[in-house]
Amino acid sequence: MLKVNEIYFSIQGESGYAGLPCVFIRLTYCNLRCTYCDTEYAFYDGKEMSLDEITARVKEYNCNLVQVTGGEPLFQEECPGLLTRLCDAGFKVLLETGGSLPVKDLDNRVIVIMDLKTPSSGMVRKNMYENIDYLKDEDEVKFVIGSREDYDWSRDIISRYNLTGKCKILFSVVFGKMDPRTLVEWILEDKLDVRFQLQMHKFIWSPETKGV
Repeated sequence: MLKVNEIYFSIQGESGYAGLPCVFIRLTYCNLRCTYCDTEYAFYDGKEMSLDEITARVKEYNCNLVQVTGGEPLFQEECPGLLTRLCDAGFKVLLETGGSLPVKDLDNRVIVIMDLKTPSSGMVRKNMYENIDYLKDEDEVKFVIGSREDYDWSRDIISRYNLTGKCKILFSVVFGKMDPRTLVEWILEDKLDVRFQLQMHKFIWSPETKGV
């Protein structure tokens, strides 16, 4: 059984899959407390569901792309089993994880979208850098930038761990806290080989809207 906060159908608001229709499975609980968290409602609230119930619900939307997110989905021990079940059912499966729990034993068919927490998150000490060794070409590492310190730190991490060419790299701003144009200017100035992204869903709907 897994505790599920919500299951809904929307478009991907960020990542390399932005703009595509997607079924989202938001699992309850998180082991992190980022200063800029926008899903605190997923820390505790949820409904117990079996893998069969979750898979059946996802199939109702008739959409091939599925993302398991949170909270921190890997905080629940049955999450890897859910990921494999969804892959076996023929779905293209994305996992959004905060990067503080191991990804090495996940089903190789799962596309991992992993945060590396920047200094302004208050959670940089929780980063599990050994996860980088297990990332595949199609996986993605996301940096959420809220300050020049965050940007410089992220640039250093990319160099230190040779992320360029290893996987896709995403840069975005802390929504409402930093002008996106500033981050774009920094990226262009340094000619960083990264993908800039905005949280598209927060421009389509109100930033506080759930289930989108």
